[in-house]
Amino acid sequence: MSRPQVIDDEEHERIHDRVAAVDVAKDSGMVCTRTPHPSRPGARRSTVWTVKARMGTIRALGRQLRKDGIEIVTLESTSDYWRIWFFVLEACGLAVQLVNAAQAKNLPGRPKTDKLDAQWLARLTELGLLRASFVPPKAIRDLRDYTRARTRLIQERTRCWQRLEKLLEGALVKVSSVASKLTTVSAQDMIKAMIAGERDPQVLAGLARTRMRAKHDDLVAALDGMFDDHHGELAALLLDQIAFLGTRIAQLGARAADLTAAMPEAWGINPDGTTGPDAGATPEAPVLSAVARLAEIPGVSEDLARAIIAEVGLDMSRFPDAAHLVSWAGLCPRASQSGPRTRAGKKNQGDSWLRSHLGQAATSAARTTTFLGERYGRIARRRGKAKAQVAVARSILIIIWHLLSDPAARYTDLGAGYYQTRLDTDRKIRNHIRQIQALGFDVTITKTA
Repeated sequence: MSRPQVIDDEEHERIHDRVAAVDVAKDSGMVCTRTPHPSRPGARRSTVWTVKARMGTIRALGRQLRKDGIEIVTLESTSDYWRIWFFVLEACGLAVQLVNAAQAKNLPGRPKTDKLDAQWLARLTELGLLRASFVPPKAIRDLRDYTRARTRLIQERTRCWQRLEKLLEGALVKVSSVASKLTTVSAQDMIKAMIAGERDPQVLAGLARTRMRAKHDDLVAALDGMFDDHHGELAALLLDQIAFLGTRIAQLGARAADLTAAMPEAWGINPDGTTGPDAGATPEAPVLSAVARLAEIPGVSEDLARAIIAEVGLDMSRFPDAAHLVSWAGLCPRASQSGPRTRAGKKNQGDSWLRSHLGQAATSAARTTTFLGERYGRIARRRGKAKAQVAVARSILIIIWHLLSDPAARYTDLGAGYYQTRLDTDRKIRNHIRQIQALGFDVTITKTA
């Protein structure tokens, strides 16, 4: 018989005496309150009514719930419809929690109505059976709006480049087969010249710069196509859209930088002890700003650091340890144990924006001669690039948790030779000898001088 294990309840598991729950819809919400029965000791009473999803009516609801002594209000995460309820009730001074719909799912076989859903949500709330989802503070939410909008525009700009490449392929111009990508200055000069009316492949190939000059003959053959005026008109429209998107991307990036600089939690400390938006901007400072500390991680730029901060926030006390943050991001499998059998369960959905940013950082780090780059290579050789990317993304997120948990912490790379220094040399020699002997050879090992 195994030794009993004592597990204390978490904060969200405490039982509440007066609770409210809202089954959220687009235009309205079904509100249910659970309070002690006024005349029957130990009994509970539910009150259910419908409230329109409008600022005025929700404010009136907040005042009524405060008057009734409601301790906590639960909202089910339904599209973006929960936002008006969460923000207005929170502004009214109520404790509001947002829960995942998977946790609040009703038992199968029961009728499905808004009234019953609201009652079920209220019962789960009073028993402490719901874990609140992470909703960042307003400053982080504002930053998140800018970084996500910037990411969408970057994706749209990439699609415009892909459309331009498809247009050139349709015009039988194979410049993308010779140039590394169309975003190079040489490729753009050639496209602009074709838009202006130039059709001579020799003249177009002469616009190549730096290393592309060595590919002159290949460029002449690739630029000999059937590019006409209607291709030029469409290409000009795409280039104009790309330039416009580039301007907006820079604008959103600057706005995100301003918002991050306005957060005191993200400031650093100068050697003279002063703090401020620009404090800790130099490597000699005792404490760098949060963006600068994250940007020291291989593969993480300052723009990417702001995007990551916009997703996880600056307060790591919401995540008890790095493993909780990794699980919340959906970068690890669920635990799945039944009797003596333990399986690797499916991963959580997590924050898709955060996973995308970390995947981008992992891909960039894979091309560096650092510990993370070596880790990516070792895993990619054994298990493939996709799993290696997820593993390095998880390592980067663990580093981020430690850096944001301790403002004085700084990233120190372990080096590309970290794994080599930890190898058991004798064990590796025995393995090689065993493999050679299996082929029918005797081996004598002599250590070099």
